[in-house]
Amino acid sequence: MRKTILALGLVSLLGVNAFASVYIRYYNKDSQVWTFKVKKDGSTTEVTFNGSTSGAATIGGSGTKAVITTKCGDVEVSDNAKIEIKDGCIKFVN
Repeated sequence: MRKTILALGLVSLLGVNAFASVYIRYYNKDSQVWTFKVKKDGSTTEVTFNGSTSGAATIGGSGTKAVITTKCGDVEVSDNAKIEIKDGCIKFVN
């Protein structure tokens, strides 16, 4: 019984990292919808930010950091980041 409880505890504890994601709160000052390429843990995906609005986006995968490629260069974002998009460029806000 103890081994079963211990095994379930380890699986649930180690499984948490497998479902980690990067949650981003944003404000897009541009009227344009922006879709950027994202690199996270060796894989590439895309994230879309709707135009002229604030919102949130989640980048799935493991880990808590991602690199977003914009026309102004690469930006590394962490989980719970707050960003602002203007002219297709990302900057951090408090």
